[in-house]
Amino acid sequence: MALTFEVDPAFDRALRDDITALWVDVSNAGGAVGFVPPVTADVVRPELVKHLAGMAEGRTHLVVGRGEDGTVAATAFLTHNTHRLMRHWIGVYTVMVHPRHQGRGFGRELMAAAADAARAIDGIGAVRLTCRGGTGADRFYASCGYKEVGRIPDAIRVAEDDYRDDVIMLLPLFR
Repeated sequence: MALTFEVDPAFDRALRDDITALWVDVSNAGGAVGFVPPVTADVVRPELVKHLAGMAEGRTHLVVGRGEDGTVAATAFLTHNTHRLMRHWIGVYTVMVHPRHQGRGFGRELMAAAADAARAIDGIGAVRLTCRGGTGADRFYASCGYKEVGRIPDAIRVAEDDYRDDVIMLLPLFR
């Protein structure tokens, strides 16, 4: 199976529900996408609404990867930096590949599609992301060309006695 990627697809209820379900499944499988399991659609949906507001305002772009059957298997959101001195880079957030599709290279394909989408935006020279330390995500992103440029120790609390580093990574687009 291969994924087909699309940037800024037409957004409808079906896409909203597919992304919500993906986010719930990724979170409940232990994915570091803003929640600690267990989560439900009712918990995730308000966060998706924030992303949708950014899309409506033109601040956020959506990269969707669909399987051959058309279902959403992967997503990433690209968000413009609004600070006037930092508009030359874009952030990538909520990077998700459905657990049943992991280990097939779809994550690398998604990150390449996100980088291509960023390159297509005038004036963007780099992509920045953050990830939760202790998950291996930093090694994955490094394998996609990102460089660690900073780390904030114990910035993320996933449980009462479980603190993780916030790892900041950057992918220069034109060098």
